[in-house]
Amino acid sequence: MLLYIADLIVPMVIFLVVSYGVLMRVDVYDSFIKGAKDGFFTVIKIMPTLIGLMVAVGILRASGFLDYLSGLIGGAMKYVGFPSELVPLTVVKMFSSSAATGLLLDAYKEYGTDSYIGLVASISMSCTETIFYTMSVYFMTAKVTKTRYTLAGAMLATLAGLMASAVLAGAM
Repeated sequence: MLLYIADLIVPMVIFLVVSYGVLMRVDVYDSFIKGAKDGFFTVIKIMPTLIGLMVAVGILRASGFLDYLSGLIGGAMKYVGFPSELVPLTVVKMFSSSAATGLLLDAYKEYGTDSYIGLVASISMSCTETIFYTMSVYFMTAKVTKTRYTLAGAMLATLAGLMASAVLAGAM
């Protein structure tokens, strides 16, 4: 039953939005085209940031810095129950979700999806955010220059997500 409802949610939302627009006498197609045009220009504006982040992640992976950082931080992570093998995944996830997904698949191949490391990796991918990507894109788009405590708060939330992933995977 839930599968059928899940399959119908997106078409129903689209139908409801279009129906509401027609009832309010809004030219739905023109509004859609205007929104798509605005979205296209937004993508063009954030493209340099996206390219820069992808290049930075590629450099981090190719240079071996992630392995070095994993060895450096990994020892401390063992004491809190977080696998040191997932430190590179965690660092990359802060910059790029798609690059982190590649590392996640590597972890699945090496340790298995049902292993403790696979479970922690899966849960941590869901409990953390692409901090630097999100901050750069949203702050650049909104022209925010004073970020105050955003980075500290995001790092604290990521740490909480990582600890929760280790606890939840251990409980399974």
